[in-house]
Amino acid sequence: MPDAISFHLNDRETNCAAAPNTPLLDILRNQFDLKGSRYGCGLEQCGSCMVLVDGEPVYACSREVGTVQGKRITTIEALADHPLIQAFLYEQAGQCGYCLSGIIVSAKALLDRNPTPTRADIVTALDRHLCRCGAHQRIIRAVQRAAAALREGAPA
Repeated sequence: MPDAISFHLNDRETNCAAAPNTPLLDILRNQFDLKGSRYGCGLEQCGSCMVLVDGEPVYACSREVGTVQGKRITTIEALADHPLIQAFLYEQAGQCGYCLSGIIVSAKALLDRNPTPTRADIVTALDRHLCRCGAHQRIIRAVQRAAAALREGAPA
């Protein structure tokens, strides 16, 4: 019988029954129907699966669910009202959108720890992400716009 693993998922206490070595992404998508985080490469090279664990971006494709016992997990679904979403829309920062959920959660982690990031800070924070559509400049502008909106307390 699988172990019961308890954690906070998008600010709600929850648990799942799974083998501890099950990828977190599988649990999020299949047990909790949270489809925003995507399976890209499975090798920690694209960032499409990125979620926050205790505020830090992690690859959910390779993170074992047994390692999140008692931790706080935040997925893109919890960020629906975050200024990053409006900023990404305003800047038209996505084309196909496959990579955006991972990029946005990583950008949130950056803005949480650094409300006034430089362009270099943003590039460094998003370096683990691969966008094959070539929207990198618009993505950087969207993060800059969201940072400004957060500082001003206004929508992006």
